[in-house]
Amino acid sequence: MRNLAGKRALVTGAASGIGREIALRLAREKVDLLLVDVNQVGLQAVAAEAGALGVNAEAMRCDLRQTAEVESLVDHAVDRWAGVDILVNNAGITFYGITHQMPPDECDNLLATNLAGPVTLTHRLLPWLLARPQAHVLNVCSVLGLVGLPRVALYCTSKFAMVGFSESLRAEYGRQGLGVTALCPGFVKTNLFSSARPMVDGGQTRKPPGFMCATPESIARHAVRAIVRNRRRVVAEPFARLTYGIKCLAPGVMDWALRLGERRKIAKKRRHLESLSSDPVEAIRLSVGDKFVDRKAA
Repeated sequence: MRNLAGKRALVTGAASGIGREIALRLAREKVDLLLVDVNQVGLQAVAAEAGALGVNAEAMRCDLRQTAEVESLVDHAVDRWAGVDILVNNAGITFYGITHQMPPDECDNLLATNLAGPVTLTHRLLPWLLARPQAHVLNVCSVLGLVGLPRVALYCTSKFAMVGFSESLRAEYGRQGLGVTALCPGFVKTNLFSSARPMVDGGQTRKPPGFMCATPESIARHAVRAIVRNRRRVVAEPFARLTYGIKCLAPGVMDWALRLGERRKIAKKRRHLESLSSDPVEAIRLSVGDKFVDRKAA
């Protein structure tokens, strides 16, 4: 899709973060926008910013977990916009914590938002995307769709699935002119982790260090470039590429690093609880109750 001017794009999760920056960068390329999010206030602000850049920008609230709302969104895109040329599946949430402690409703909520919603939206829009010349689907996945990390198992599950969905769509429809990209950034300076529901045991959601994080603006540049060049997969920014490279070339090193990190977390928690408890055995039980009892400690 060499020329974006005059195209129409539907962007989910457009009220903030990566979705907002992708929308504004597309607007600078003179792409008309149908912006989607559950945050109506933020959505209206982005629509106003995009409109000031000289494009048609419409905000529409839609909860991707609700199939009926997705159907209404597709009907609106077809009736009002005569379909779209670009679909950006960006909306997503996460949960940070021990997998077996994750409430069942949070599991359903995460998978519905990150996986079922985007798949349903793409499925419903496919006939109209295929009718457009050089249409494109950009799925904002994650390097965690290529590398599994602890305490974000369901998030990784959803992103691995979206990477596979992207590859399958590209293989199935590429010859018909549909471009599909899996965009896999690393950690990004957005509110994804700060808005995540924390662990049920009272622990805090851990934010990645700033030096590991890319900016939403840089990820948006990768996104628009991928659409123009019809890239199959983009592992965006150095930290994401390093992480994925280590996994591919030296998976044993990745396993060792993850085990070391988990041991340090357990040891730190144990020291903290031992300082609070007069019963060392109870402190150890509390500190590793979400994992296993260390034989040496027992």
